[in-house]
Amino acid sequence: MSEDYRRNNANPILVEQMVLIDIRNMLQSMGKEIRSFPLPGIDDAYDDASGIPREIFEEASIDQHQEDVGLSDSLNEEQRAAYEEIMSKVDTEQGTSIMPGGRTAHSRFKIPLTLEDGGCCCSFTKQSGTAKLLQQASLIIWDEASMAKRQAMEALDNSLRDIMGQQDLPFGGKTVVFGGDFRQVLPVVRKGSRAQIVDASLRRSYLWESMHHLKLVRNMRAQSDPWFAEYLLRIGGGTEEVNGDGDVCLPDDISIPYSGDSEKDLDRLIECIFPNLNANMTNKDYITSRAILSTHNDWVDNINMKMIGMFQGGKMVYHSFDSAIDDPHNYYPSEFLNTLTPNGLPPHLLKLKIGCPVILLRNIDPANGLCNGTRLVV
Repeated sequence: MSEDYRRNNANPILVEQMVLIDIRNMLQSMGKEIRSFPLPGIDDAYDDASGIPREIFEEASIDQHQEDVGLSDSLNEEQRAAYEEIMSKVDTEQGTSIMPGGRTAHSRFKIPLTLEDGGCCCSFTKQSGTAKLLQQASLIIWDEASMAKRQAMEALDNSLRDIMGQQDLPFGGKTVVFGGDFRQVLPVVRKGSRAQIVDASLRRSYLWESMHHLKLVRNMRAQSDPWFAEYLLRIGGGTEEVNGDGDVCLPDDISIPYSGDSEKDLDRLIECIFPNLNANMTNKDYITSRAILSTHNDWVDNINMKMIGMFQGGKMVYHSFDSAIDDPHNYYPSEFLNTLTPNGLPPHLLKLKIGCPVILLRNIDPANGLCNGTRLVV
């Protein structure tokens, strides 16, 4: 790690300090501290962020682009109403919790903090960098809150009350915005009938409509296709016509006929989603702007294997090394473990080619955008 620094610095002490600062930043991005490891200490004289938590130092050093500041002028009526209510709470430092069906941000937040489920805020001790960042943040945005467990929000509420020393105020007096759409989350009724699931869905929709929140219903991503935007809203609202089994019929112009031959049907689907793949596989925008979704992980793996086989060039094959701890009787042989694909882990047999898209499964370097769910190209 020191080779790059040695090219421009002859001072070995300075080089060592720069490497240690790099290691500290990487460890902090993963929720760890360099003091937990047997490494030399960092001299404050070489540390630009000395005494300042890494998260705050990085946020404070971000340049504000004028085009970002001017984005508020492009908001539609619903977005502007949400924006103005949120900003009024931020400007008056009047903490509250708000639940819009979308999100917007502005550079006049002192330190805007974005929370993602399972994201950066994993250490809430009062002296941690995260806690100090929370203390200075004017606004906390929790996107896709409808996907999070209730206990996670309660934990954040209790932690902020403790960190801010405001036990009687929700979230310690901080303005918290919960973004998400409950129409995207199906209700779960254990061993329930279809009628019970439909009833739970209707009750969920009623409760959501009755809550105090900022409602954003215009689909800004489908402005060029207003029919599809309205179609999605009808499905989400439960007003789209269904058959006797309660299933929605997809229009012919957005579906591919099923012939019964799974291989040919899959080839037809791939050609529809990725037309002229060989001619466009070096175009990163082409590769990362489209995807095939599936409801089963096994199907996803099969489609991935077929797609990678269609890419030109040589492939690299990576295998996992699976073993069970404390298994003297070999109840869990490697052959069995290799058939498993736990959530958040790649398959046992991972094939990659140059140009194929991948998705990160870990927060490798959040400060530089390498987070869980980031789409990349090999």
